[in-house]
Amino acid sequence: MHYLPEFSALLLYVAILFTIGFFVSRRVKTATDFMMGGRSLNFWVTALSAHASDMSSWLFMGYPMVVFNQGLFLGWWLAVGLIFFMFLNWTLIAPRVRMRTEEYNSFTFSSFFESRFADTSGMIRIFTAILSLVFYTIYISAGMMGLGFLIESLFEINYYIGISIGIFMVLPYLFFGGYRAIAYIDLFQGFFLLLAICLVPLFAIGKVGGISQAIEGITHYNRSFSILPDFSKSTLLTILFSIGFWGLGYFGQPHIVTKFMGIAKVSDMKKSMRVGMSWLILILAAAICIGLIGIPFFEGHLDNPQLIFVLMVKELFSPFFIALILCAILAATISTMDSQILVLASSLTEDFYKRIFRKNASSKELVKISRFFLLLVTLVSYGIAFFRSNTIYQLVTFAWSGLGSSFGPLLLFSLFSKKTNKYGAWAGILTGGIIAILWPYLQRFFGTEMPTLFPGFFLSSLAIWVISKLTFSKQDQKEELS
Repeated sequence: MHYLPEFSALLLYVAILFTIGFFVSRRVKTATDFMMGGRSLNFWVTALSAHASDMSSWLFMGYPMVVFNQGLFLGWWLAVGLIFFMFLNWTLIAPRVRMRTEEYNSFTFSSFFESRFADTSGMIRIFTAILSLVFYTIYISAGMMGLGFLIESLFEINYYIGISIGIFMVLPYLFFGGYRAIAYIDLFQGFFLLLAICLVPLFAIGKVGGISQAIEGITHYNRSFSILPDFSKSTLLTILFSIGFWGLGYFGQPHIVTKFMGIAKVSDMKKSMRVGMSWLILILAAAICIGLIGIPFFEGHLDNPQLIFVLMVKELFSPFFIALILCAILAATISTMDSQILVLASSLTEDFYKRIFRKNASSKELVKISRFFLLLVTLVSYGIAFFRSNTIYQLVTFAWSGLGSSFGPLLLFSLFSKKTNKYGAWAGILTGGIIAILWPYLQRFFGTEMPTLFPGFFLSSLAIWVISKLTFSKQDQKEELS
């Protein structure tokens, strides 16, 4: 009975997820409903679903840790990069990808690329599906590991039971409700995340004696508020890498970009952007505050700074509310992981089953196959997560960089360039994917700490442009791009 309040809070959270999933799943009738929500979602759902699927447990653990350890400098520029590139995603990508994918009746990156470049050979689908399988399997497994570690630390439950509980929380609503269930659950989780992460620093600031005492404590423990300490080469390179380290990858993340495809009206995209960007700015500001206030709160030292949010919550609240607020970390992880599982299952359904085995498969058949692949992807990732690893951050970085390098440049070229063809598309996907896989080893050879996304994105873009230029013919100019 010792953990009764904590388990009660967890059961309440799970019950809310299942209730939303149950009611939403009753509207799922076709493959379009299951994979794309029938392209009928309002701007609120689209906004928070897109952003919640982006913010994993890193928001509560990794990001405040950076601020706690190093002060405002690095955390500030990471936030600038995330905000700037997500803004570009909304303005450059969102409206165009919504219109183009509906025009081609595409549910996945690969089916869109194939239609856009008239690739009858199927090579684009094959390359895209294989790289999606590689990077997303790693990404999903890392998410499951994170759930296992989190549930283990919260309830002192065995890690392997923890990842089993995590799957039980995700799979039922995902299996029956698909894209629509994810979108509405992400709407709830978006508000839940925002409330939790904003509430904690407000209580913590009172515990340290107010704003002035917090500022004194931060400076006392030798942390800086400066966002530009000097103009040295190393500082400017750090700023550049911080801005582009995560932000540049936004263009190539299918689990985020596909959320733009489900909005009912393209004309509502600006409203959705305002809601989403406001949410992002607030949530990053709150995470920075947690890191800064944590400095005087914990007297400048923690054995494991990654647990700053968890430990702060445990100091401030009663057991029931501790568990309820910490469910926000579960929400952040789940809202990313469920979208990734659906994207990969949709890709396997569209790119392997329908493209190779059953070109004339009915909509109901595709829904059944999608559910089968949901189970398969989840079980495979579950198996990989059994080999528990403490390098979750490295796994996520590898997968994010791989997806961003492989698909980001081609998505931009497909929406804005009239002279890109299928040969350039092949080259771009393969170059980005190969560089992302090899760069961690090449870094040591070249003696550089440059993040993978920089060479991967640049060389993929270069390959698309050069190969398209060398092989382009007027027949490749399939359509006029707006």
